[in-house]
Amino acid sequence: MSNQKQLRVVFMGTPDFSVPTLEALIKAGHSIVGVYCQPDKQKGRGKQVQMPPVKVAALEHNLPVYQPVTLRDEQVQAELEALKPDVIVVIAYGKILPPWLIRLPQYGCINVHASILPNYRGAAPIHYAILNGDTKTGVTIMHMDDGLDTGDIIDIVEADILPGETTGQLFERMAVLGGETIVPVLTRWVNGEIVATPQDDTMATHTAKITKEMGQINWSKPAQEIVNLIRGLNPAPGCYTYLDGKRLKIWSGEVVPSDTTHCLIDIRGKHVPIAISATTVPGTIVSKIDGLGVFCGDGNIILLTEVQPENKKRISATDFINGHQIKEGIVFGDSN
Repeated sequence: MSNQKQLRVVFMGTPDFSVPTLEALIKAGHSIVGVYCQPDKQKGRGKQVQMPPVKVAALEHNLPVYQPVTLRDEQVQAELEALKPDVIVVIAYGKILPPWLIRLPQYGCINVHASILPNYRGAAPIHYAILNGDTKTGVTIMHMDDGLDTGDIIDIVEADILPGETTGQLFERMAVLGGETIVPVLTRWVNGEIVATPQDDTMATHTAKITKEMGQINWSKPAQEIVNLIRGLNPAPGCYTYLDGKRLKIWSGEVVPSDTTHCLIDIRGKHVPIAISATTVPGTIVSKIDGLGVFCGDGNIILLTEVQPENKKRISATDFINGHQIKEGIVFGDSN
């Protein structure tokens, strides 16, 4: 096993996703000389000021916390230079690092990114892996440069995406994987046992910002694409459709085997009749057994199993059917 040097580490991260990596560096015995995260923010209806998860974790370990509004400030630069970090570890910090900072530590700025680079550069790699129906993802440890996720690759650890897995579930697994990966890779890196590999920029893909508007379901799309959208935007910002002008959030659904010629679908081994005809339009409820069976643009059926009526709690689709007099033939539409 490689000899581990105790390093002076500046850690930069903000959300829950970053915490396992910080905890791993602390447990490994490195000297965390500064923890940088985004400023506290007001959240929720009560506008309560909340600390970022990384700050909470850092304070539990009595680590110094810094929350600059910008890194492009002479005072912030002087502060960081005074910390004399050997390495800066960055994971989901949420700010672009200026060139002077990237060049400050002896062993560079090391980024933990939740994709197999150069795929899915940018801020939402886990969302897009689910949205695109990928079956594999991973964590890339990268030596940062001035570009956005363009630095040389130090190491990649791959992981399968499980059937039906949501973005929230995959976030949790990738956060743990980042924490498991960082310490042994960092040790080999500072010992000169790894030569970083340049990325192939011609193979790069980029992730756009996730918006609430992306969550409105277009039932004319293929069923599997819609299911991937439901998975990809769970838990935030969530998918939705409209019923009688009211928003209905959709939390889970699955494509079910269907024989539209004989008007049957297969729900967990049961042959269930569906109400379709040549005039059935996408978004039509065609079954009410074990959930809401909805007809999609490619002729396949999605079985919705968990929904959330406007201003209400999440409930099973079966409870929703029983409480709202849902009938076959009703069509999900827009807000008008």
